[in-house]
Amino acid sequence: MSLPKRVKLVEVGPRDGLQNEAMPVATAVKVELIHRLQDAGLPVIEATAFVSPKWVPQMADSAQVMAAIHRKPGVSYPVLVPNRKGLDAALAAGAREVVVFGAATETFSRKNTNCSIAEGLARFSEVCQEALARGLKVRGDISVCLGCPYEGEVEPEAVVRIARELDAMGCYEITIADTIGTGTPGRTRAVLEAVMKHVSADRLAGHFHDTYGQAVANVYAALECGVATFDASVAGLGGCPYAKGATGNVATEDVLYMLDGLDIETGVDIGKLIAAGEYICGVLGRPTHSKAARALAAKRETA
Repeated sequence: MSLPKRVKLVEVGPRDGLQNEAMPVATAVKVELIHRLQDAGLPVIEATAFVSPKWVPQMADSAQVMAAIHRKPGVSYPVLVPNRKGLDAALAAGAREVVVFGAATETFSRKNTNCSIAEGLARFSEVCQEALARGLKVRGDISVCLGCPYEGEVEPEAVVRIARELDAMGCYEITIADTIGTGTPGRTRAVLEAVMKHVSADRLAGHFHDTYGQAVANVYAALECGVATFDASVAGLGGCPYAKGATGNVATEDVLYMLDGLDIETGVDIGKLIAAGEYICGVLGRPTHSKAARALAAKRETA
């Protein structure tokens, strides 16, 4: 099967990558990271989340972040919103694209959003209706599509049900997320093939965490299915507060290294991307989780 000629990378580091940091990350640092990522050529950067600071204190400065970004033409800055209150705050901050997020299992839905799947979908329906009426784009994320920390294996049809609901609400793109990183290429293919009977591949995205070291392989399996949009987090930052042991999203540098090797266009400069990863890792005081970034840095030092 032929692979896509071009892939859209959605950088989720500023939101998904930083949301679990115990120590507050300064607003200026978040903004600088976003600027470095857009300068590297990333076309979509998930900037922040309009969620309760009680539950996600790292995102308490979402309005300030949005106000400080020097928006680059052609770049999208989607923000996460859990409900109508979040949407209203996002609108006030000038957001032009929002992300709603549901789950494929009941237990994870209750842990993550404190409501059932049905209740969550009702909230998202209201958000989508209002956002679309205001001219915003809406993206839909589905968590734990390839495994749940509470319920174990997830049947593809459970993912299909949520995808169809989000499609009916008007989400232009639907993300299939392996939130705890237990997925394998075979499972990835099975879930995507089931969803693609109802939603075309060009409207799907992959979001793979790397807990078991399978994320890049899962990206490749999704490419073989025709998916050409992928979430990734610079330096592999992140995790999930409701999935103990889950590591960060796949490192953007590692996905880009593979795509470059396949001659798939992205418009992203790997040198500038690695520099952005080095910047945020320097602030956080930790090494990068990106294997490609580490290898290329070592190569640079011995050249």
